[in-house]
Amino acid sequence: MDMNLLKYMAFIKTVECGSFTKASEELNYSQSGISRMIRDLERAWKVSLLERDRSGVRLTTEGMKLLPYVKNICEEYQKLQMQVDEFNGLQSGLIRIGTFSSAATHWMPKIIEKFQKDYPGIEYELLLGEYTEIESWISDGHVDCGFLRLPTKPEFETIELQKDEMLVVLPEDHPLADCDKFPVEALCNYPLILFEKTAKAETAEIFEHNNLVPRVNYTTWDDYAIMAMVERGLGISILPELILKRISYHIVAKRLSVPVYRTIGLALRSQKTASLAVKRFLEYLPFRDS
Repeated sequence: MDMNLLKYMAFIKTVECGSFTKASEELNYSQSGISRMIRDLERAWKVSLLERDRSGVRLTTEGMKLLPYVKNICEEYQKLQMQVDEFNGLQSGLIRIGTFSSAATHWMPKIIEKFQKDYPGIEYELLLGEYTEIESWISDGHVDCGFLRLPTKPEFETIELQKDEMLVVLPEDHPLADCDKFPVEALCNYPLILFEKTAKAETAEIFEHNNLVPRVNYTTWDDYAIMAMVERGLGISILPELILKRISYHIVAKRLSVPVYRTIGLALRSQKTASLAVKRFLEYLPFRDS
């Protein structure tokens, strides 16, 4: 999709929601990215589109006059795309997607909901796995595309989607539960419960880069089991922020004094040879923070 269209959509959604924060949640994009796209429009058009204050955002006089034109462009683009797809027979088909649990839980329902409104005849097959399994599925054609931690295999084409911060997870009564940021050197002072999918990746990097030797008491592939164990005071853990959204466990998540991130992206063998349904699906991915 053209970058200008993404900026127009960000402008429309921000006006509808009344704030950058709510718009970023709706569009699966960072708040800073939404704000930046609108600033780009304001610079390009040499006008102020939104007034910003503590209560949120509202349209300027210029913004009110331009909004209908922006909406019309987006609506006409959608009509154009639908007509092209009718010519190409995109009325039925199957998209097979490899995904890990947090992407399946927090991204896929929103993406599929939006995509199905425009293409109700498309069916989906979601395969849940860990990074190496998903890479294998992409390589052998078992899935059309897959969500992965980047970098991945060099032969894949990838689309970077989000940098996901790694957070320390503590019981609510932990001595450092009220700290501003968890001291990275303190990771060795408490029993650690490792999420095995990241044990050889982001988590290992934390210890290697800081010359630390963790006290690993438990290792599991189930992120919810980890949160339940932390809640019971069996140790602390390190989990990606995406996993920790909308949880009901009585735990506390803290940023590390030395920030660490995993980069999430979508990988496929080739966009050029992908089916039309997959190519359209890529346009509905969470906005990239670029």
